[in-house]
Amino acid sequence: MTGRSARELLAPRSEGRARAPRRRGHAWWPREIQLGLVALLLGLAAVGWLVADDRMRGMDMGPATDLGSPGFYVSAWVAMMAGMMFPSAAPMVVVFARVQRARREIDSRRAAATAVFVAGYLLAWTAFGLAAYGVLELLRSLSIDAFSWDAGGPYLAGGVILAGAVYQLTPLKDVCLSKCRSPLAFVTGHWRRGVGGALRMGFEHGAYCVGCCWALMASLFALGVMSLGWMVFVAALIAAEKLLPWKRAAGGGIALLLLVLGLAVALAPERVPGLTLPDHMQMTAQGE
Repeated sequence: MTGRSARELLAPRSEGRARAPRRRGHAWWPREIQLGLVALLLGLAAVGWLVADDRMRGMDMGPATDLGSPGFYVSAWVAMMAGMMFPSAAPMVVVFARVQRARREIDSRRAAATAVFVAGYLLAWTAFGLAAYGVLELLRSLSIDAFSWDAGGPYLAGGVILAGAVYQLTPLKDVCLSKCRSPLAFVTGHWRRGVGGALRMGFEHGAYCVGCCWALMASLFALGVMSLGWMVFVAALIAAEKLLPWKRAAGGGIALLLLVLGLAVALAPERVPGLTLPDHMQMTAQGE
């Protein structure tokens, strides 16, 4: 069930019946629900930041950060995604919940469907995180000397960030970002009924979000995936390009910022504020 117009989706099916009179006070429910849902998402994001900070404390080794066991990594990654992505995903979740409420005669399990939509979104990001984990662990197992920090490591890390800058200007990035910036168009264009449909819609939205932000996340790995400071930096970039009204300016500004940062990491990593150098961490460990 796709391609329905916004008017069809937002209007409850009431053919053949007289419209019930509006009760006094009924009009404020949508706004109250919206504010409550946003507050809930921001609260969950705050919990995600706290859990991520607790899980990752003392683990930041910059671009050479050890990701830990798969179980530890997945728990930390899900907390990271909740903290980093929920604020910018809030408009999409709110629109989904509003459409669910408007079509109350089609699906009465609105709260469950909204929760499942969010779960599908997290599932897409978890799949990306596991793929990134697999790629990095494979590279580590190969023990390629050229990738070590005292050899080509800075150029590799800087190159990943520069690739993120280039991706900011590609048509694929623009398509995925447009989906994320147009909640009503996405929900009406991908609408599916029921809790199962909500899971699929959430996963599809998450897939578009991955398509939009994967290069920024790759840059986070290049800077130090267990660094709370770099997490905040990347989360701010993601929120800016999704929420600010100036789409082109935000995208171009982020591309320029990544360009400068990538060159700095490649050519002068010791001068990058907040970047933990692997050699420095190894010397600290030996001194202890």
